[in-house]
Amino acid sequence: MAGRVADKVVLLTGGAMGLGRAAAKALLAEGARVIITDVNAEAGAVTADEIGCEFLAQDVTDWERWQAIIAEIEAAHGRLDVLVNNAAITVFGSVMDISPEDFRRCYTVDVDSIFMGCKAAIPLMAKSGGGSIVNFSSAAGNKPSPDLAAYNSAKAAVAMLTKSIALWCAREGNGIRVNSVQPGTILTPNVESVIQGTPDPEATRAAFSVAQPIGRMGEVDDIAHLVVYLASDESKFATGAPFIVDGGLSIA
Repeated sequence: MAGRVADKVVLLTGGAMGLGRAAAKALLAEGARVIITDVNAEAGAVTADEIGCEFLAQDVTDWERWQAIIAEIEAAHGRLDVLVNNAAITVFGSVMDISPEDFRRCYTVDVDSIFMGCKAAIPLMAKSGGGSIVNFSSAAGNKPSPDLAAYNSAKAAVAMLTKSIALWCAREGNGIRVNSVQPGTILTPNVESVIQGTPDPEATRAAFSVAQPIGRMGEVDDIAHLVVYLASDESKFATGAPFIVDGGLSIA
């Protein structure tokens, strides 16, 4: 039986670990040809070898590298069907604590990279007959914190940028759908490292869990399955939508 994304060519950023790695594995399991990128070339190469996909080193804030990546994919595969903009950073700090430099850095990685990725990929995707773009936002774009001034606002910007690009693609009739994914607190290696870095890791783990009305943190597969759906033709009528998977965090 053919997979749900059989033979689709997928470019996924930030694929070395966490949500990116899980999404890449799920897409591969459903028949996609996956190219992951990451700024950590060593970790990216190890992940690609372990899960069986291609790897390209990439700083997602570098416009010239975006153009080169798309050109390499066109030369190697002749098409691009799916772009998953997953690469991001979390910058902590209130409006008074965070530096202007760190505020800009959060936007550069979390917002500018998505703008550049879409701008670089859309021409090839349109030439390929259309496809799906999945941009990673966050429940933090809906649920503000006094100590996440940059991250809250950057992730909110991703959701609105997604809607604007989706409307443009619809107006152009290029067959490209653009949606955002908004995960809640997911137990990734990064979250685990944050937990372990606190004075009382078990208390922190419990606090992270009860923050979601459902009573637990999410698992990486909770998001990976959604990415497969959005990458597949099953979601052919979905565009410009924020897909919230956060255990009820946004509505609490």
